[in-house]
Amino acid sequence: MTDTAPRTEASHPSGDDRFELVDKHLKRGRYAQDQLIETLHVAQDVFGFLSEDVLMYVARALRLPPSMVYGVATFYQLFTFDPPGDHSCTVCTGTACFVKGADEIVAGVSSAHDVPSGQTSADGRLTLKTARCLGSCGLAPVVVLDGEVLGHQTAESTLEGVALALDTEGAG
Repeated sequence: MTDTAPRTEASHPSGDDRFELVDKHLKRGRYAQDQLIETLHVAQDVFGFLSEDVLMYVARALRLPPSMVYGVATFYQLFTFDPPGDHSCTVCTGTACFVKGADEIVAGVSSAHDVPSGQTSADGRLTLKTARCLGSCGLAPVVVLDGEVLGHQTAESTLEGVALALDTEGAG
């Protein structure tokens, strides 16, 4: 007898094909319960955040109580439960970046786009986050805008980059 959960196409909530990527990970890990954190990472990578449906799906697949899955997901700060914005701006707030003005960058973006740090704007276009360290201290202050690492940033240069990203959103 194997320690695997039976899988069927019908087991995918709402027929979303992204669940197949989570299933591949689950199968590789043989549906082992000790793969919970890694499975949550994979699910968040696939969906962008962990919805209630995704948490329930993982709980059923790993044969774990939903309360345990939710408890683990809420314990770790790397997991998010809200959909991300169309664009993301992550400002490093590590020591080198902070000393060189990271707090001004966060305040500038937050004020200009009416989005508190750690949240998504009301229109869903921009998510503003901070990170303790991005490991690029020689480029301080560092901003990651839509996955692109930008060094030696100022509040002004970051605001220009965010505006450009938001303005070119429909062009493409």
